[in-house]
Amino acid sequence: MKLKLAVLFGGNSTEHEISIISAIQAIGYINRDKYDVIPVYMTKDSDFYVGEFVDKIEEYTHIPELLKKSTKVVWIKDGNKVNLVRYPMKKFGNNEITSVDIAFPIVHGTNVEDGVLTGFLQTLGLPVVGCDVLSSAVGMNKYVMKTVLKDNGISVLDCKCYTWTDYEEPQKLMDKIEENFKYPVIVKPINLGSSIGISKASSRDELSEALELAFEFSKKILVEPAIVKLKEINCSVLGDYENAEASECEEPINSDEILSFEDKYIGGSGAKGAKSGGAKSGGSKGMASLKRKIPADITDAQRSEVRKMAVDAFKCLGCSGVSRIDFMLDEETGKIYLNEINTIPGSLSFYLWEPLGKKYSQLLDDMIEIAIKQDRENHKLVFSFETNVLEGVKLGGGAKGSKM
Repeated sequence: MKLKLAVLFGGNSTEHEISIISAIQAIGYINRDKYDVIPVYMTKDSDFYVGEFVDKIEEYTHIPELLKKSTKVVWIKDGNKVNLVRYPMKKFGNNEITSVDIAFPIVHGTNVEDGVLTGFLQTLGLPVVGCDVLSSAVGMNKYVMKTVLKDNGISVLDCKCYTWTDYEEPQKLMDKIEENFKYPVIVKPINLGSSIGISKASSRDELSEALELAFEFSKKILVEPAIVKLKEINCSVLGDYENAEASECEEPINSDEILSFEDKYIGGSGAKGAKSGGAKSGGSKGMASLKRKIPADITDAQRSEVRKMAVDAFKCLGCSGVSRIDFMLDEETGKIYLNEINTIPGSLSFYLWEPLGKKYSQLLDDMIEIAIKQDRENHKLVFSFETNVLEGVKLGGGAKGSKM
């Protein structure tokens, strides 16, 4: 009997549109002999929709029209079942659209990739493909991620975290930054991906502009030294806390000093021409459309170091499924630094596995199998137990009057 697999995408995120591309692309490669696929579109208002058109990329040029011919649903737990139910419900007839056995979020950015959506799905008791709440949250927060990795001996650049409160006095904030770092510096929102809000500053005037930009997207920002002679290297990891393997390494080719959102997703991707089924149709490939060298132009020793560091970081953060880990190579010193982890990478980094002989369909199958394995393990754990602690408790007059 086939499992009912809900693929979720969209959400209230600056990377909403990229999620749509990644998910619809993946849907075209999921093994239909093993899974009944239920595409579930999440609007920017966090409403869920299903229907025969939600996995058609061309429909997203007119989202209001798409929603009119789709069905809004809510998630309902009914005993051991999780159902997608029509909302608002009809007075007569069956409102249950389908049951769901396992959830596969293919989402990017704040409010979805950061563990919020995974946590919601897990409260329903659904197995979820990909990272759990903690690893998702840590992976999204660049400052916490670096702190954890540094404490475990993984090489990262020193950085400082600043908040909206610090920015209330911008001149003093810039003084602090200049005390801690020499120019140039990188300024970035603490919890965004796809290079949104990131800029390089080589002077106080540029720093002022960089801070203004970063604080538009996040209440907290990160400042770190910029590597002058930089080579970017990316590597994907597949697995879980027990077993993980690294992909081939890539070297992105950017049109500016910092790999931009346009470099990653727009330049040459032709999103308008993307068809249902994603890469199979030859349309937009999302992150896969980026210009890159695969394998990266690095030595065998550097390749081995990157791949080992990627697996070590993946396990250290407790990740699961597929992540992409981005590195920085300082070509002046030869030092390699881990830059950030993408717990749900664009295009699920399938293009990094193909050179090693793993097809996209197999990559997706592996990810789902890992989630099923982890669900079996979780069922062996005790999360609650019967207790009589509430017997005889009397509460009166609020906290002051409570007695136990």
